[in-house]
Amino acid sequence: MPVNMVRCVDVGSVYVDIQPSPKTDVLVRIYIVANDGYFSCVTVVKQRMQVFNSPYKSCIDCIRSIHHSEGIWAFYRSYGTQLTMNVPFVSLHFVIYESAQDFLNPSRQYNPLSHVISGAAAGSVAAAATTPLDVCKTLLNTQAAHATGTIGTNAGFIVNGLMQAFATVYHCRGVRGYFSGVTARVVFQMPATAISWTVYEFFKFAITHYSHHDASSSTAIPVCFLD
Repeated sequence: MPVNMVRCVDVGSVYVDIQPSPKTDVLVRIYIVANDGYFSCVTVVKQRMQVFNSPYKSCIDCIRSIHHSEGIWAFYRSYGTQLTMNVPFVSLHFVIYESAQDFLNPSRQYNPLSHVISGAAAGSVAAAATTPLDVCKTLLNTQAAHATGTIGTNAGFIVNGLMQAFATVYHCRGVRGYFSGVTARVVFQMPATAISWTVYEFFKFAITHYSHHDASSSTAIPVCFLD
């Protein structure tokens, strides 16, 4: 629970209306790289604590144990995979959302229902399409003994890097292995992205609406907020 609470703070703050410029483009790229570095560490702890029969008693215990037995590198095994996964995920996410808005809300007015549907569709498609990368990331983070122990004769085999993770998943589960947990991933992402886009559009509308009125104006937000 504490790990998920921490994760909630870091995601989505960069997906806002930014006036394009070389400076903002560089800042956004720096943010994404730094954010994924932090996100990778937190995800390792979350997934290690969620696996069946996890030996860790708390987040602190998990961090100390991993650092002591595997070193700092264990927190960043999936860093490259995380960066790689963000490219198609974010691209698909925005393309699907904007396409759905063109169909459901061509006038681009504040419409909560259209934002919920578009956000849910964007999250589900992006999540399903990037599941193979997410499976590889999970393998890199957890290094499950039942998976890695079947490769070669070395019981202490460690999977490093995206390509090795892809090969390991295929060796153990075949093509179907790349889509393990796809339903759970889609079910998780659909409400998350639907809520995120709806909240974003709400505040975008509210700020835009009130910015056109004097500070002393008593004009209320239209009743469409309740639709």
